[in-house]
Amino acid sequence: MADATPGSAPSGNRNVMIALSYLWLLALVPLLTEKDDKEIQWHAKHGLVLMVIELFVMITLSVLVGPLGIFGCVAWLVTGPLFFLGYTAFHIYCIVRGINGQRVIIPGVSEFADKF
Repeated sequence: MADATPGSAPSGNRNVMIALSYLWLLALVPLLTEKDDKEIQWHAKHGLVLMVIELFVMITLSVLVGPLGIFGCVAWLVTGPLFFLGYTAFHIYCIVRGINGQRVIIPGVSEFADKF
């Protein structure tokens, strides 16, 4: 976990923008409005990549349990809320770390987000 990037221009509403960065499509707000703050840009890109991964996992789970009929429905009723709870807790963790000036580095995901 790395500290904030030195030399980036801090924004007056940095905490709000970092929180928005991990709220799915709302990550576009800081990405498009805070172009001078490298730290906010990093969190916004990271949040968008996480969103795409989460959508992919949800669609994959739906496709896998769909053909199972009633058993698939029961499986989705168990795994769906657990998945939602897990990624919500992770987003809150990322928001808290970001507001404290730190980054959550996820191998593979963070490197991919840095390419944009």
